[in-house]
Amino acid sequence: QLVLLIRFVERTNVDLTRFLEAITYADFSQTFIAKGKGSTFDDLDAAFNSVMSEFRKVRGDREEQYHFLQTLIQHVPVGLVSFAPDGEIGIINAAAKRLLRVTHLTTLRALEPASPHLTRALRSLRPGDRVTFKLDDFPEPLHLVMNATEIRLHERPYTLVSLQNIQSELDDMEMEAWQKLIRVLTHEIMNSVTPISSLSSTAAAILQKEALSDNEHDVRSDLTDLREAMVTITRRSEGLLHFVDAYRNLTLIPKPVLRIFAVKDLVQRVDLLLRTQAAQAGATLSTRVEPESLEVNADPDLMEQVLINLVQNAFHAVQETRGGRIHLSGLLDRQGRVEIEVSDNGKGIPEDAMEKIFVPFYTTKEKGSGIGLSLSRQIVRMHGGTLTCRSKPGDGAVFTIRF
Repeated sequence: QLVLLIRFVERTNVDLTRFLEAITYADFSQTFIAKGKGSTFDDLDAAFNSVMSEFRKVRGDREEQYHFLQTLIQHVPVGLVSFAPDGEIGIINAAAKRLLRVTHLTTLRALEPASPHLTRALRSLRPGDRVTFKLDDFPEPLHLVMNATEIRLHERPYTLVSLQNIQSELDDMEMEAWQKLIRVLTHEIMNSVTPISSLSSTAAAILQKEALSDNEHDVRSDLTDLREAMVTITRRSEGLLHFVDAYRNLTLIPKPVLRIFAVKDLVQRVDLLLRTQAAQAGATLSTRVEPESLEVNADPDLMEQVLINLVQNAFHAVQETRGGRIHLSGLLDRQGRVEIEVSDNGKGIPEDAMEKIFVPFYTTKEKGSGIGLSLSRQIVRMHGGTLTCRSKPGDGAVFTIRF
């Protein structure tokens, strides 16, 4: 009986040890069968089997989720690659392999022979960085947008980078921009060259006629026509030179000298400069900065030029509006970014003009140069910000600078 009792206890300990080892080594194929040990041990083995069943279920769910995420990562059209501080690759999907022209990649060092510049750029990325990178040492040029974040796997840090080639989008946008610019240039140049050519031909004909005429009255009349033709030619030539000079000014914007300053000071300077002009236009100019301590990191002189352009455009928009109002405000948006808005209650911007207002030399004013809004947007973009407009015909317009 003593021997049987010892075997009985040891057998239970063996089952318990087997159960704990199965959990330790994630071996959930084990089963426990009670034979001749009594009803209480039947319950213990049933509990063991139930725990094993739950572990198998959890493991199956984890494997299913893992395969789902792997399939998702491989089918995402954006390239994804993760690497450890030593350069070891953790994840690389099919889109990233296509972009980098590799079939497999285990470490960043293996990428150096093909593109050392890209390898250095990847290693220099920090969590939260968003950079653009032009790759010229591949068979086809790539223009990549790279976003970096940090993840941890088994207590080891990895840098996860998304790679997106925007070369085709840039090519399309460049082509569209060139087409818009060529249309504007062609329109402006033809408007000046056509009358110059016509009047030059007329002047030449008058001179040829005078060479053969002896009638003093006809000579005086022809000289008057000739003088008018020369004045018109001179005026149109000066207009064409002014147009070319304005085009050149678009490429001569100084680089911003950034410093932190109060938005309230900027708004007050613009208000002081344009208060008299607002009265002459029969409009009221109001300002508001909330909170009053709002600050921005920008070039105050360039931003003052942008706001003057926008407010003067608003003066033009409310010329035909009774009780014209222009409002200049500084505030924080929902994401905590600084916004400066110029709004008016004028006639608004027609729908067909909305997508053209930032095109160089496009203008709806009779005497406008068409470079104010284009110049303003370019200055704002040099600060890393955006200049947008929303408007409805008859409901005014709102121009928003967002940093």
